[in-house]
Amino acid sequence: MPSTFPPGDPAPPDGALPATALEGMAARTLGVYLHVPFCRVRCGYCDFNTYTLPELGADADTGRYLGAALAEVELAGRVLAPGDPPPASTVFVGGGTPTMLAPAALGALLGRVRDTLGLTDEAEVTTEANPDTVTPRVAEELAAQGFTRVSLGMQSVVPHVLRTLDRTHDPANVERAVAAVRAAGLQVSLDLIYGTPGESLEDWRSSLETAVSLEPDHVSAYALVVEEGTRLAAQVRRGELPAPEDDDEADKYELADRVLAGAGYDWYEISNWARGDAHRCRHNVAYWRGGDWWGVGPGAHSHVGGVRWWNVKHPRAYADRLAEGLSPAHAREVLDDGQRHDETVLLRSRLAEGLPTDLLSAPARTAVAGLVADGLVDGPAAVRGRVVPTLRGRLLADTVVHRLLPG
Repeated sequence: MPSTFPPGDPAPPDGALPATALEGMAARTLGVYLHVPFCRVRCGYCDFNTYTLPELGADADTGRYLGAALAEVELAGRVLAPGDPPPASTVFVGGGTPTMLAPAALGALLGRVRDTLGLTDEAEVTTEANPDTVTPRVAEELAAQGFTRVSLGMQSVVPHVLRTLDRTHDPANVERAVAAVRAAGLQVSLDLIYGTPGESLEDWRSSLETAVSLEPDHVSAYALVVEEGTRLAAQVRRGELPAPEDDDEADKYELADRVLAGAGYDWYEISNWARGDAHRCRHNVAYWRGGDWWGVGPGAHSHVGGVRWWNVKHPRAYADRLAEGLSPAHAREVLDDGQRHDETVLLRSRLAEGLPTDLLSAPARTAVAGLVADGLVDGPAAVRGRVVPTLRGRLLADTVVHRLLPG
């Protein structure tokens, strides 16, 4: 089931933000995340806020969800207006399986963002998709609606790995989906998962080699995390499946970096590689840089000017709130200067562009030399005033962050 809420303070019923959060907003970038909470099948490893239609029963009303999401975009326009926000430069539709909705419905959401918040001329507009849902016609309609990029959940090409993950797509449909997306003139990203119980190094190599043979613009590769409350966690706890092992995942990460680099992909964030700067996921880069974004949909999280909030999870509760003219926010937190600093270090130290050392405390700047000596941070980059993790530093990212946040 979806993970539990973090602790937080009550959110105002009208969604209003403190003046301090809106101050200077015009000079920052704005992204919009649209969460579609529907899936045909719940994958055993997933703890995202998603629901199958049978789970929702009488609440399985995609039309009501769409109306509520459109209303939340309008709420965002009212709440952000005093800050004179810039037009959105990125929109990311995630889930769930967004392509369970028709392209016209996704286009309606995008159109409301455009009409209410505005979109920059070169806006990046992404939707996630299950490969089985992407046909040439769907890809063409997404392009016609204004999408620029599709992120396909490939995960693996190995049947037994997909079965363990409860992924139902046909591996052959990945190639068809990539071809359809590319023919429609859209950028293609592939999402992969490594460390699945029973996955060998050669299984992982097969997935990587197949992925690069399809020549996507972008590849994400994430280590499997066994989240509490998921079916996979229960299987591991009962001894039906082995738990992922750190050494195995490290070997697979190193293999991914070699294969992807050899195929012309540059890493720009620990788990992400792209064919040059133009193909990086700008929406996610904004997250790592601590930018502003409004998250629309059940359970979606938002962040503006150091204020973070999260919506009620259930689609019915979400729609009910908006039908009553209320914000769907369940709770929020206002980050203090120390928390914002710590998040900056945590997130920006994951990037190939690096964390500027002038953002560090004096003790942390002193610690950089030790990180260089231990092979965790790139020496020449440190001389230029940037903390950039080496390959070993990427594998030990938590250690890097711990040493940059002394005390």
